[in-house]
Amino acid sequence: MHDISYAPATGALAWTWALIALPALGAAVLLLAGRRADKWGHWLGTATIGAAFALALALFASLAGLDDKSAHLDLFTIISVGDLQIDASLLFDPLSAVFCLLITGVGFLIHVYAIGYMAHDAGRRKFFAYFNLFAAAMLVLVLGGNYFMTFIGWEGVGLASYLLIAFWQLKPSAATAGKKAFLTNRVADVGFLLAMFVMIGALGSVDFATVFNGAESLSTGTSLALGLLLLAAACGKSGQFPFQTWLPDAMEGPTPVSALIHAATMVTAGVYLIARSNVIFSLNADVQTVVVVVGALTLLFGAIVGCAKDDIKRVLAWSTVSQIGYMFLAVGLGGGAFALGIIHLLAHGFFKAGLFLGSGSVMHAMNDQTDIRRFGGLWRVMPWTYATFAAGWLAIIGLFPFSGYFTKDPIIASAFAREGWQGWVVGGAALLGAALTAFYMTRLFVLTFHGPRRWTEDVHPHESPAIMTGPLVLLGLGSLAAGGLMASPVTTWLTPVFGEHHEAHGHLTHMQVTIATTAVVVLGAALGWFLFRGGTEEVPRAASWPVRFARADLGGEVVNRGVFERPSRLVAGATVSMDGRVVDGAVNGLSAAIGGTSRRLLQLQTGFVRSYALSILSGAVIVVAALMVVVVQ
Repeated sequence: MHDISYAPATGALAWTWALIALPALGAAVLLLAGRRADKWGHWLGTATIGAAFALALALFASLAGLDDKSAHLDLFTIISVGDLQIDASLLFDPLSAVFCLLITGVGFLIHVYAIGYMAHDAGRRKFFAYFNLFAAAMLVLVLGGNYFMTFIGWEGVGLASYLLIAFWQLKPSAATAGKKAFLTNRVADVGFLLAMFVMIGALGSVDFATVFNGAESLSTGTSLALGLLLLAAACGKSGQFPFQTWLPDAMEGPTPVSALIHAATMVTAGVYLIARSNVIFSLNADVQTVVVVVGALTLLFGAIVGCAKDDIKRVLAWSTVSQIGYMFLAVGLGGGAFALGIIHLLAHGFFKAGLFLGSGSVMHAMNDQTDIRRFGGLWRVMPWTYATFAAGWLAIIGLFPFSGYFTKDPIIASAFAREGWQGWVVGGAALLGAALTAFYMTRLFVLTFHGPRRWTEDVHPHESPAIMTGPLVLLGLGSLAAGGLMASPVTTWLTPVFGEHHEAHGHLTHMQVTIATTAVVVLGAALGWFLFRGGTEEVPRAASWPVRFARADLGGEVVNRGVFERPSRLVAGATVSMDGRVVDGAVNGLSAAIGGTSRRLLQLQTGFVRSYALSILSGAVIVVAALMVVVVQ
């Protein structure tokens, strides 16, 4: 492996810091201005992220013109202790560049959509402040020039997600969901902290170049521990097994929040961390195997649960869990598959943002109802939403020539290329996931837009205003074309980060994988259409235990309660009891003993001279008697 180094930022690239400063400034102004900004705050918040997107495009163009595709910018020193120095530094390279474009580009469209979606919300100004804060934190995460800076953005995203998921905090479910997301991520983030401690202990630095260049000198055990700790952090942020349960509950926040979290920011952070740390993960085959297993398990987990849900946003949430699983699978396979994971991430950003915003448009038309069993026939009254949602549906199931075909099929082919029986198992899991995706997304699409109308009498569905449908159209176009336009150029663009990409060859040829994938996708979609084209029962009859198990999130919540929540409650209860009975008992007992003794001694103080004289006489008699006894002896 050649030494990794980053060129100093010069010219326009010296303005990389402004990518973060623009949305951060918008958040600060909106929070400090208070109610005075209520009338124009949403426009400022949207303008700052739009300006950041324009700057990202300019910086991208500048980077493309350089031979050395990197620009490293040192701002100031954060920590300087002995030989350890940690700087506030930024890195703009091919990997961070594509993430910046995704965050600001898709984020800008979501901001525009939110202007209409949050139009009647009294807290809209504060909402846009948190939205800007979220984007700024994510930009710090992907632009950080070392692991410490990435961690600052990492925790900033966690804070912003809590504020946005629990934005309607007066609703108990929203407040609970915000706390659940925050606490789950804090548990996983311990892995990131410990990973940095390992880096400092073994290599004396958290700078990317120093860590990557010194990674080969690490022992097998140290590289294994480092990879697993980073993986734990990534699983928490991206909602991968065993931390997947927080992500569907995040749907309690406003729909634009769901779109931003699932498409452009938070859940992509884990994929970014593994991709950025590709040198570390590539050095240890055991770590790569664990990443592959987590990805394969999670993509099936999310797809199975998605088949059983009736809430339009929760189906999409479990879909995100599954699609991020594909990305983890890709980056776990290593080699050229790192780029495949990033390409699927970019395409997913378009079609998942469009699907979530489309679900928000449906909710806007249906008085905030989310049960797809109460929809049906909406294609007639919501043509723009229908068309753009259809684009996202075709993209995510991966039919040719839509974007998912160009990004998911190569991942499945790379999975089958894994050596030995693992290739068959992992490739089979990825192929089964594609079939399940086609089934549950077709079920969602058909029950929402087709079949008989199942609306309640108080609902009068209508198309959303232009400020909401405009972003839907742009995202729909991206859903259709993004994969085909990006696949080869992005792979080449990412070569300085991941190395040359070579097409995988394994148990099945690329053509065989394409035929198999297309076949299972068509079969899954046809089954979903056939079963649900006439609607579904509002209250289904007693389902078989597998369906009930899937509706119960495959027991994920039960496991969390049994393994984590209940033991924690018992420990907390025992601690409180010990504090009350043992610690407080000892303190209160000592206090009572001293108080009781003092009250008894107080009785000796009568205030009568004759009593004191009698006491003195009695003492004198006792002393004289004692002396006489001593003399006689």
